[in-house]
Amino acid sequence: MISVALTATAVSPASPAWAITNGSPDLAAHPQVGAIIGDKPNEDGTWSYCTGTLISPTVFLTAAHCAAEGQKTARVSFSTRYRHGDKIYTGRYVVDSRYKDKADIHDMAVVIFDTAVPDIKPARLPTEGLLDRLDAANALEITRFTPVGYGAVASSKIGAKGKHVSSGGRQKVRLTYTDTRHQASISFKNLTRRWLKLSLASKGDGSTCFGDSGGPNFLGGPTSDLLVATTISGDDDACRLTNYDYRLDTPQVRSFLKKFVTLP
Repeated sequence: MISVALTATAVSPASPAWAITNGSPDLAAHPQVGAIIGDKPNEDGTWSYCTGTLISPTVFLTAAHCAAEGQKTARVSFSTRYRHGDKIYTGRYVVDSRYKDKADIHDMAVVIFDTAVPDIKPARLPTEGLLDRLDAANALEITRFTPVGYGAVASSKIGAKGKHVSSGGRQKVRLTYTDTRHQASISFKNLTRRWLKLSLASKGDGSTCFGDSGGPNFLGGPTSDLLVATTISGDDDACRLTNYDYRLDTPQVRSFLKKFVTLP
């Protein structure tokens, strides 16, 4: 559902993603999570193409790769299910100047609104090094994370006569979109200097997918508002393997965010 070309590889998170699969409607659990809305509908009639999170009354955090070349503004809806004509907030789209097209680092952007978004409490941001401290205490291995987004809610392999097929080692996948905010629960896999890697470790896990790019990964259960990473990419086109999420507790990320919000 993202407006740029998306791929996924098994060696690098350099390819942007992703929708909540094997999840459930978020309803009112995360009103601060919004969808970036296109100027015209997608081919399937839906409107959203990326996700993001309100981190102050006037600042909405998303991914840099969501922007088209030269894009200066973005339209955001906080509806639980977007329908054409719902309230839209339009703001300046500011990409991290360190981001390079199709790169895997500095993939951050903010939408800055001229006036505060009313009646929505922004998400909380982590203190510097929070995930490192939890990792050192072996706490991440038993921690659940909650990704939220407006992307694809189902994926299925497609092929001639109903057979599963691949092309050049890649799966052909059919994705289903609904412009609805969903959430899932997902397990910890690994932590690196830049990335929080989350993966489906149990039958109850969900995943992010196409259209969830820029969306939040909350630390904790289904009502948590502690935003620790943003969705960037994944290991497969079917949205069923490792999710690569950009950590928000690192000095590099904080140097960008502090230009727009007060950090804890």
